[in-house]
Amino acid sequence: MDLRRLRLFLAVVDEGGFTRAAEAEFVSQPSVSQAVRELEDELGTPLFHRVGRGVVLTAAGEALVGPARQALRDVEAARVAVAAVAGLERGRLDLCALPTLASDPVAPLTGAFRTAHPGVTVRLADAEGPAEVAALVAAGEAELGITVEHAANERLRVVALRRQDMLVVLPPGAPPRGGSRPLPVDELARYPLVATPRGTSTRALLDEAFETAGVSPNIAVVTAQREAVMPLVLAGAGATLLPGPLAEQAARLGAVVVPMRPEVSRAVVAVQRDGPSSPAAAAFLEIAGLSPPPPPAARRRATPESRR
Repeated sequence: MDLRRLRLFLAVVDEGGFTRAAEAEFVSQPSVSQAVRELEDELGTPLFHRVGRGVVLTAAGEALVGPARQALRDVEAARVAVAAVAGLERGRLDLCALPTLASDPVAPLTGAFRTAHPGVTVRLADAEGPAEVAALVAAGEAELGITVEHAANERLRVVALRRQDMLVVLPPGAPPRGGSRPLPVDELARYPLVATPRGTSTRALLDEAFETAGVSPNIAVVTAQREAVMPLVLAGAGATLLPGPLAEQAARLGAVVVPMRPEVSRAVVAVQRDGPSSPAAAAFLEIAGLSPPPPPAARRRATPESRR
């Protein structure tokens, strides 16, 4: 297929219409219409329903979106591979991450990557939960996903990054606990809690801790706006559970931060599609102290002798 036609097809999808796609791609509207029409002729089926001044994808169009994005990404990977010979002087790395991992480990890793490769642009998208991270990577919209777990998906492979401790954050003025003495989970249950909705990674950890202890939490505030959790705690709305780096920020602002008993932590991992890593993704993983994992097929071919 003609890559230009695929690019203009995706521009119509992303911009919601032929005119806006033409403006975004700096071409004429008839050029976009012709490219899509030629693509439809080549595939033998309509890709869009024309609805007034807008467009809606047909079932065939929806089926083409993912492969089209990956085709363009593969071409970009080829261009970046050439640039890698000159030391990654240009290119782009698409990342997605859970919001609670953006400050750590994503921010320091991205800073180190940009310092090493200032000519490479990094685009960072957020995702509501581990399932969305996996979906964005599987669809080719991100090359690497930073998450805490991933659903079984044969198209993805996982690289362990680190474990991240979760700490209890109490409002300013909470009764002192003798330094950093851990707070038992059944005692935490007596506090009003600020939590994210069910389905988010931190809420899953919180619910699991209470379920294991056989106690019911007192959820006082539920917010999908993760950036509001810390201000809510600092304002006295309740306690919460935050990753260590965010908890330390809260402590500097006056919150009381203690470990929970039993301790709560989570494994932070990177997920990527099966196949060769782009030079930018390989460099990012190297900065994280890792090497890109072998593809599943290679792992299956490994014999007990070869693993010794």
